[in-house]
Parts: sequence; C-alpha cells; structure tokens
Amino acid sequence: MNKTTYKTFDELPMFLNVATVAKLLGISQSSGYELMHEKEFPSIKIGSRILVPRDKLRDWLEEKMMQ
Repeated sequence: MNKTTYKTFDELPMFLNVATVAKLLGISQSSGYELMHEKEFPSIKIGSRILVPRDKLRDWLEEKMMQ
C-alpha cells in the first residue's frame, strides 16, 4: 500500500476517502464511516463511494471548533 505523507492541509487531495479522514481526525475507519453518514457532515456519494471535499472538511472542522 502506498503511504503518502502530507505536510499541510492544502497538500491533501481535493476529495478524501474514509481512510484519510479517519487518519486526519485520529479515529478508526469504522468511526469515520459513521461520521460520513451523519447528516451535518460534508460528505458526497459518487457511485458506491463516499468522499469528503477537502475544503468542506476544513469548514466543518472550523465550525466545530467554534462551538
């Protein structure tokens, strides 16, 4: 498996899969899937894949930190 290391948030791909989101948030992949299915979480479904737009994830995190 290819292990890519990102040094900044902007280096991340435009769309993130569950493994990347889970790693960024420090949660398990199963918790990542649960989070991606929450209505307020910024995920999109393309075919059978669930992806998270990088910039929407940043906005969501900033909003959560303000609460």
